Amino acid sequence: WLKCSSHSRPCKGYIQAAMGKTAKPERSGLAAGLNKGFIVTRREMAPKPSYAKGRKSQRNGLIKEVIREVVGFAPYERRMIELLKIGSASTFKRALKLAKKRLGTHKRGKKKRDEMSEAVAAMRRKG
Repeated sequence: WLKCSSHSRPCKGYIQAAMGKTAKPERSGLAAGLNKGFIVTRREMAPKPSYAKGRKSQRNGLIKEVIREVVGFAPYERRMIELLKIGSASTFKRALKLAKKRLGTHKRGKKKRDEMSEAVAAMRRKG
């Protein structure tokens, strides 16, 4: 396990190497220790297609935009929008709590709250 450059928790070195962040350290040739193992020539691995999953492309952005226009907002999203329209610190926090409850994690909740804030701002710009 190696410390990852982007965060403090340990990551497997080969994942980092495949993503092009850092190279795995050379093997020591010893049977024990941090970099244990037989010394071999390292090959540069091509990035796996699965690492591109979730990346925003122009096409997917357009599709999501069209779907959002046609379908609109979910009931909990509409409730979040109402809370964000009030604009106080407490309702801002309440919107995050609601999103966290529905989506499961703090990070997803923050992302959804930002998305809904953007929607409120767009509504205000529109008219």
